[in-house]
Amino acid sequence: MIYFYIVSSAVCMLALNNFYDIFHRSYSWWLIPVMFIGIVLVLVIIQLLIFGAMILCTNVKKERKRSSTVFRAMAKISLPIIAAAARVKIHAEGTEKLPTDTRFMMVCNHQHDFDPVIMYLTFPDAKLAFIGKKEIYTTMPFIAKAMHKLDCMPIDRENDRQAALTIIKAIKTIKEDRASIAIFPEGYTSVSCELLPFRNGCFKIATKSGCPIAVCTINNTREIPKNIFRRKTVVEFRLLDVIYPEEFKDMNTAEIGNKIHKIMQESLEELKSISEKS
Repeated sequence: MIYFYIVSSAVCMLALNNFYDIFHRSYSWWLIPVMFIGIVLVLVIIQLLIFGAMILCTNVKKERKRSSTVFRAMAKISLPIIAAAARVKIHAEGTEKLPTDTRFMMVCNHQHDFDPVIMYLTFPDAKLAFIGKKEIYTTMPFIAKAMHKLDCMPIDRENDRQAALTIIKAIKTIKEDRASIAIFPEGYTSVSCELLPFRNGCFKIATKSGCPIAVCTINNTREIPKNIFRRKTVVEFRLLDVIYPEEFKDMNTAEIGNKIHKIMQESLEELKSISEKS
């Protein structure tokens, strides 16, 4: 996207030159680079304002019939700008393992509300739809609007019946090829960053839809609010394994959860060790 801004800025400079002859002024040596950078910044700001306006105009009470391709495209070019401004750098490994020819269920440990953003940045073309806590819709309305635009689904963690309806909706989303589902099986963010017990019912999304499970771990997102705009935060992200339906067809959700919990635990301990040394 940066190339688009550079080319657009160059075109604007040429257009301005037709009216003001800016390339032949005695002070062009400093005016041209300043104007060039200024135009790039203006274009970035305009794009972010449009992105924000699209979110603000979203009605979360209106059920979406289909995914917003335009909004996903805007998110794809806007989130990297926001991450760069916040000085967030992602060190990702194993991303080549992600299935590209089928929908999937992605599971990851949960350390902070920034986790979904990191996952969107890591897999910008994966068409992820997150299952998130319903409280977001009352405490963070702006984020809730963005989630709704991305086909995300709220889940009531304290109401089994409502939670089951969300799981059913997620299964339908995969079967209809609308999006891949991403979920944090711990159910809550881990304040200590230790891996919490899983709510294994979420794995019904994979068993009932017959989709593979992409197992991921993330570390250091809790440092982003502390460092934001001040210094760089390196977030470690790993796609550990993709478990295909034939591998868990004879397993129940508890067995699937135990297997994935063990894989995540080993990876998370390694990531923490790396973080402590750096």
